[in-house]
Amino acid sequence: MTFREPQGGAQETTDQPVPVADTGTEQAGLDPQQDPGQQRPEAAESSARRVLRDVLSGSALLSVLAVVVSLLIGGVLIAVTNPQVITASGYFFARPGDTIVAAVQAVGSAYGSLFRGGLIDFSAVGFVAGIQPLLRSLGFATPLIAAGLGIAIGFRTGLFNIGGQGQILIGGALAGWVGFTLPLPGALHLVAALVGGLVGGALWAAIPGVLKARTGAHEVIVTIMLNYIAFYFIDYLLGTPVLQAPGSNSPVSAPTPTSAQLPQLFGSPVNLGFPLVVLLVLAAAYLLDRSSLGFKLRAVGENPSAARTAGIDVKRMTIAAMVISGVFVGFAGAYQVLGQTTSGFSNAFDAGIGFNAITVALLGRSRPWGVFWAGLLFGVFQNGGYTMQAANAVDLNVVSVVQSLIVLFIAAPPLVRAIFRLPAPRGARA
Repeated sequence: MTFREPQGGAQETTDQPVPVADTGTEQAGLDPQQDPGQQRPEAAESSARRVLRDVLSGSALLSVLAVVVSLLIGGVLIAVTNPQVITASGYFFARPGDTIVAAVQAVGSAYGSLFRGGLIDFSAVGFVAGIQPLLRSLGFATPLIAAGLGIAIGFRTGLFNIGGQGQILIGGALAGWVGFTLPLPGALHLVAALVGGLVGGALWAAIPGVLKARTGAHEVIVTIMLNYIAFYFIDYLLGTPVLQAPGSNSPVSAPTPTSAQLPQLFGSPVNLGFPLVVLLVLAAAYLLDRSSLGFKLRAVGENPSAARTAGIDVKRMTIAAMVISGVFVGFAGAYQVLGQTTSGFSNAFDAGIGFNAITVALLGRSRPWGVFWAGLLFGVFQNGGYTMQAANAVDLNVVSVVQSLIVLFIAAPPLVRAIFRLPAPRGARA
C-alpha cells in the first residue's frame, strides 16, 4: 500500500510500503476488499480439498478404531431395543445385574450371529460348509470393492464422485443390453457384455468430468443430478422394447443368456467377478502408485495450482480421473446384472452400492488394498446382517447405522483420537 500526493501538492509523500496487520484474509482465501462473510468459490473449493486430504491422510489405526467405536455404539442400540433388556430395566434399581447380563447376552448373541452369518459357521459340518458364509460375503463385497476403487481414484484426484448410483445403472443396463441383444459365441459374449458395462460407466462419469474441466461446474452437484437422470432414464427404457423383456408388461429386462453370465467358481457362491475385482485392485494400485498417469492424478489432487505450474494439464487430468473412476464403477454395474442367473434386471439393481462405495473408499483411505479390505468388511456386514436379523430379531437397519457411524468417525479423525486419547499427528495445527 502506498500514499499518493494530494492534488494540492502541499503534503510530503512516500513511495515506501506501509506494513499492514495481517487479518488472516489472505490465508483464508478471501479478498481483503471483499465482505469477509462472502467467500470466493476458489476458497470453497480449496477448503473441500483440504478436508478430503485430512480424511485420506489418516492412519489405518484410525480406520480400525472407527469400526470399533461404531460397533460399540451399535451394541448399545441392540441392547436398548432388546425385549429382555427392556423388561429387566423395569426393576433395574432392585436387581441391576439382570439388566447388565441381559444386555451382554443380547449384544453377544447378535454379533455372534453376524460373525456366523458373514464369516465362518463353526456349527456347520465340514470345512466347505463352514466357509459358505464367507463365500457369500465375497459375492456381496465384489461390487462394493469395484465401485469403491472408482470413488477412491476420484478422491485421490481431489474429486468427489457421488455419481456411483447413476454409473452403476448405466453400466449395468448397457452390459445387460449387450448380453441379451448381441448373439455372440462363447466367452466373447461375456467379454463384450463386461466391456459394455465399463464403457457405460465411463461415459456417464465423463459428463461431470467434462463439465467441471470446461465450465467449472461442481462435480458433486452434477453427479447427484445425473443419478436421478440415470434412474428415470433406465426406468423409461424398461417400459420400451429397448430393455423390456419381450411380451412382458412389467418393467423388467430379459434375462441374461448363459453365455454372458459370470460363471460360478467350482460350484461355490463366488463367481468370476471376484477374481476379476482382485485384478482391478492390482490395476488400481499400479495406476496410482507406479504409473506416470497416477502421479499426475495424485499431483492434481494434492495441489492443482502446483500441478499446473509443473506443466500438468489439470483439465485433462480431471476428465481422465472421472472416466477411469467410471470404468471401475461400471464394472460393479455389470457384475450386478451379469451375475444374475434366473431373471432380468429392474431399475433398482444398484441396491445402494453407489453410496455404500463412498463409505468403503473412505474407510479404505482411498488406497486400493485398503478399499479391498473395507469392501470385504462391508460384505460381511451385509451378509451377516440377514442372519443376525433372522436369529435374534435385530432390525437390519442396525447394520446401516453402524456403517453410517463408520463414515462419521472416519470423517472426524480428531474425535477418534480424543476418544482413545491418541496424540495428534506431528505437524498438525491446533
